[in-house]
Formats: sequence, structure tokens, C-alpha cells
Amino acid sequence: MKLNNQTQLSDFLLLGFSEDPALQPIIFVLFLSMYMICVIGNLLIGLAIFSDTQLHTPMYFFLTNLSFSDICFTSTTIPKMLVNIHTQSRAISYAGCITQMFCFILFAGLYDFLLAVMAYDRFVAICHPLHYTVIMNSRLCVQLVLLCWVIGVLNALMQSLLVLRLSFCTHLEIPHFFCELNQMVHRACSDTFLNDLIMYFAAAFLGGGPLSGILYSYSKITSSIRAISSKRGKYKAFSTYASHLLTLSLFYGTSIGVYLSANAVQSSASTAAASVMYTVVTPMLNPFIYSLRNTDMKKALKRLQFHK
Repeated sequence: MKLNNQTQLSDFLLLGFSEDPALQPIIFVLFLSMYMICVIGNLLIGLAIFSDTQLHTPMYFFLTNLSFSDICFTSTTIPKMLVNIHTQSRAISYAGCITQMFCFILFAGLYDFLLAVMAYDRFVAICHPLHYTVIMNSRLCVQLVLLCWVIGVLNALMQSLLVLRLSFCTHLEIPHFFCELNQMVHRACSDTFLNDLIMYFAAAFLGGGPLSGILYSYSKITSSIRAISSKRGKYKAFSTYASHLLTLSLFYGTSIGVYLSANAVQSSASTAAASVMYTVVTPMLNPFIYSLRNTDMKKALKRLQFHK
């Protein structure tokens, strides 16, 4: 493995969204606002669930982990971008770039797997309600979350180690607001065939696998709801998974749209702007989605506010 070119590396340059100095304060305020809403909203969700014993159920256990994943997901990219805007510097060290890429892959994968686990939870709750407490016991819930972490860490570690073997010459500018894996690989001056192969395999297996499980779960859920005779029963069953379905649509719809558009239109600025939808906007909206449509969560948030 040749490391002679890597020893000369000092910094990568994150080009972000725009080089116009007049737009930098607007971008800073916009992303700082979205980041604060995301962090505060997801922290409130976690505190409300933790403080209310009525919400100590599998569904809310997974939701707590999803909220934690949301915070980490956005914290991987946005703070560094805000610091760069504030200091008027686009630089990020080689080690910092690899670390950011590792964390982004980890928490993006964790988020993806947790959505699949939550879909399975709703499938058991609606399609097998009499056996729900037996199937979704606390031991299985913890094991499922640990499995999500293990797969996420292994995937992020593998992708990062493959990037470490690459040599980078002179093209150190990354036309994005964070060190995205695909952008990093395509800026290497050594052979990237193995990286591309593993990257596409991981996207198909670790992305397509959970998505297939989610689609299967919701097809069974839809069939079960259609079989319910009363309209009130249908509405009650639908309301238990409508929030999760909306989150799924936002995350997968925007992330798939970004990569399809990236292949169709070679515009790095457009890809970076579109990436904001699943890296920032979706985690920011999740607290509203899960609280505004959930009566139990509304009550828990009110009780949390009253205790304060």
C-alpha cells in the first residue's frame, strides 16, 4: 500500500453551497436554526419518553434511539460547517475528514436500520397484537438495537479503512458541505475499483435490505388494516404507524432522489443542497412528526413542561 502521497496531505477544502460572501451569514443563521431545532426537539422527545413510565414500551424505546441517532447524524456535519463559515475557512484536516466520514456512515446506517426495526415493531403490533408483548420483549428490543449498532460500525469501519488505502494528490477540493464517501473516493488519484465495488455492494445490501423489510412489513400492515371492518378501528390502526410512514417517506424519498439526481445531473452544488433534505431537514422534522400526531407523546411533553 502506497502512502507516499498521503504523507503530504494537510487539509481538504469543503466548498459548501456558495462562495458568495453575502450569502454566508444567511446560510449560517439558517443552518444554526435548523440544527438547534433538531437537537432541542429530539432531546425533548427523549426526555419525555424517559420521564413517563407509560411510554416505556418497545415503540418508544426505538423512538428514543432514533432521536439519539438524529442528534448524532446532524452533529456529524453541521457544527463543522458552521465553524468554517464563522472562521471564513473551508479547511478540514485529513484525519478530521476521515473521522467525519466514518461518523456520517455510522449514523446514517444506524438511522436506516432503526427505521427497519420500527417497521417490524409496527408489523407485530398490528398484525399479531395478541402476541405483541411476548414477541417484542425487552431482551429482543435491546438485541435489535445492538445489532443495528454492530452493523453500522462494521460498515463505517470497512468503508473508512478502504479510503485510508487511497492516495490523494492535488485535487483536495470537495464540492460538498461535509466529507461524503463518494466525493472522497472520486478525488483519489489511485485505483478506486475496490472502493466503488464495496460502496455499491453496501448501498444495495445495507440500504436495500432494510428497505425491503420495511416494504414487506407495511404491505402486511396495509392488508391487516383493510381487513378491519369498522372505520374507527381502521383509523386507530392507521394512526399508530402514520408518523413512522411519514418519516420513512421523507428519509428514503429524499436520499434516493439525491443519488438519482446526482447520476443524472452532474451538479455538485445541486447535490449538496439536495442532501440537506435527509441530513438536516428530516431529523429536524421527526420530533414534530412523532409528537403532533401522537396523543401519548403530547401528554408526556405537557407533563414534562409542567414538571419544569
